Amino acid sequence: MSKEDLVLSIEIEEALLKKACMEVIETILFCLPNAFKGTIYRVGKMPGLLVERIASGIIDDDRKTITWGLPTKSGYASPGKSWLEYRDEPARPLEAMGWCVERQKSWTAEDPSNDSRSVRLQTERKLEDFQHMEPVLVRKSDLKLDMYSSTDFPTNYAGDIIWKDSDYVVVAVVKIHFRPNTIRMNSAETRVIKKLSRSLGTELLSHQLRQDSVRAMDELSRDRLNACNILADSLRNAITKSGLIISLVKQEIGYLRDEWERVLLEHRNEKSLKEEGINRLRNILAAMDGGDKDLRAILINAHKKFLDLSLPPGQGRQWVEMQIESRWSEFLNSYKRESDGERELIKQSIEELKRSLAFGMDPEVLAEYKGIPEDVKNELVGILYEDTNGFDAAGMERLINLLSNPSLNIPSQERTKKSLIQLKVLAETMSQLERNTNFLLHQVLNGNGAKKDIENLTNLN
Repeated sequence: MSKEDLVLSIEIEEALLKKACMEVIETILFCLPNAFKGTIYRVGKMPGLLVERIASGIIDDDRKTITWGLPTKSGYASPGKSWLEYRDEPARPLEAMGWCVERQKSWTAEDPSNDSRSVRLQTERKLEDFQHMEPVLVRKSDLKLDMYSSTDFPTNYAGDIIWKDSDYVVVAVVKIHFRPNTIRMNSAETRVIKKLSRSLGTELLSHQLRQDSVRAMDELSRDRLNACNILADSLRNAITKSGLIISLVKQEIGYLRDEWERVLLEHRNEKSLKEEGINRLRNILAAMDGGDKDLRAILINAHKKFLDLSLPPGQGRQWVEMQIESRWSEFLNSYKRESDGERELIKQSIEELKRSLAFGMDPEVLAEYKGIPEDVKNELVGILYEDTNGFDAAGMERLINLLSNPSLNIPSQERTKKSLIQLKVLAETMSQLERNTNFLLHQVLNGNGAKKDIENLTNLN
C-alpha cells in the first residue's frame, strides 16, 4: 500500500456526498422544532484537513419547505479553509471549527454573548446565532489509516500531533442553528444531532466501501490475466469488511432499539433502568475509598461503555457478567471493607442492568402500550431483540419492510430504513465478490482453462 493510498479520507462522488448531507440536514430541521438552519462541512484528507461547505439549508416559518444553498458569505465556502487557517493560534480569533476538528468534540453556543469561539463576537462585537456543531467521526482503521507515520498527521500550533491517541478521524462537521434560548449543552437536541452525525458517518463509509468495490472490479476488467493477484491483494481486503458491515447493521438495529425503548419510557413516564442502575453503581464506587486502582478505572470505563452500548438481551447479559459483575467481584475482594448493605445494593443494581436489556420486550410493558397495532408491535420486538451473530438477509428485509409501515411511528425510522437498505446492498455486493474470488482462485490454482474462465467471469460482472 503506497503512501498516496494511505492519505485518503472519505472521497466519494460529489452528488452522493451532497445528497447524504442534505438528507441529514432535512431530518434534523424537520425533527427538531427549534432548529431553523443547517450546514454540513466536509473535512478533507490529511495533513491539510481542508474544510469546505457542502450543503446548507434553511426551513421556512411553517416548517414545510427547506431552501437550499444559503447566500450567506462564509470562509468555508468553496474552495474552503485549510487546517493552518482555522486551527487555534495566538493573536487570532478562536473558531468552533478548530475545536471540533482538533478535539473531536462538539461545540454548543448556548449563550452567544459569551461564546468564546464566535469569530464575529471577537472581531466585530456582533452576536451570532444559538448553534450546535458536531464532528462526524470514522474509525482510522476503516479508512486504512492504521499504518500512518507521525509526519502524516497535522499538528496544532504547539507542534503536537492531533488525533494521535484517538481511534477516529473527523470527516465532516454538522452545524445547526437554533432559535434563541432553545439549545443547551447535553440536551436532547444535541443527542439527536450526535446520533444523526454517527448515521452520516456510517452512510459515507458505506458509499466509500461500495466505491472501493467498484474500483476493484474495474481493475479486474482492465487486467484479466492478473485477476488472481488483484483479488488476493485488493478484493480480499474489501471482503474482510463483511465483519464491519455486520457491525454497522447491529449498530443501526441497536439505535432503533434505543428509540423504541425511549418511546415506551416516555409513554410510562419512567426513567431508564439502565441509567439508574449505572448511576447507582457509580455513586457506590465513588463513595468507596480504597481498593485496587486499576480495577476502579476498569469499572468506571465499563459503566460508561455500557450506557453507550445497545445489545440484545443474550449478548448484553454476557457483557454485563464479564465486564461489570466479575470486575465488581474482583474489586470488592481487593476492597474488603464493604458492608452487607453495600454488597446487596451492588448485586441489585447489576441485576437491574440485566433486566434493562429486555425492557422493550417485557409483556406487561408491551400490553400497556397501544401506540401501534399489535401485530406490528410483536414483529418489531421479535426482530429488535433477536440475538444474531451473522448477516441475516431475510431478517434485514423484514425489518426494512416493517420500517416502511407508517403506523410504526418511531423517531428516525425513515433514516434507519435508508441506512439498512444501503448496508443490505453493500453486504450483497461483498457476498458476490467473495464468491467470484473463490471461483477465480480455484481456477487459477487448478490451471485448467483458467484464462478463458477468468475472461468469461469478468464479462459477466
